[in-house]
Amino acid sequence: MEQLDYSIVRRTPSTEEYLHLRAVAGLSPFSEEAARKGLPGTVFAALVFYEGAAVGMGRVIGDGGCFFQVVDIAVHPEHQERGLGKRIMQEIMDYLDSELPASAYVSLIADVPANGLYEQFGFKETAPRSLGMAYRVVR
Repeated sequence: MEQLDYSIVRRTPSTEEYLHLRAVAGLSPFSEEAARKGLPGTVFAALVFYEGAAVGMGRVIGDGGCFFQVVDIAVHPEHQERGLGKRIMQEIMDYLDSELPASAYVSLIADVPANGLYEQFGFKETAPRSLGMAYRVVR
């Protein structure tokens, strides 16, 4: 496999980077308005760049003390299968382990088969004790 030169930057994606990466990675779409309102709620983010363009991202959102959620793990299809998701998660884990209070609860919703990636970093299914649930506003 060809080794490409990637760099990781710890910053929140721009609205354009965010919407583009979600779209090309096949994640559910959000409006530009929603992205502009939501991105400032980022507690931590890591972006992967290749030749000046963002090709991967991951974010942590939360209340700053008690509850946090890992979201938006996305890698451009042309750059998948190169360990970038793992690199993004390692950046996130380094942040979680060094900056969050010891009692913080970190959750995520894992699409299958991505759950295998998250298990490598210590995330465990919560069922049957608890189940992830979601509600999407539709107008």
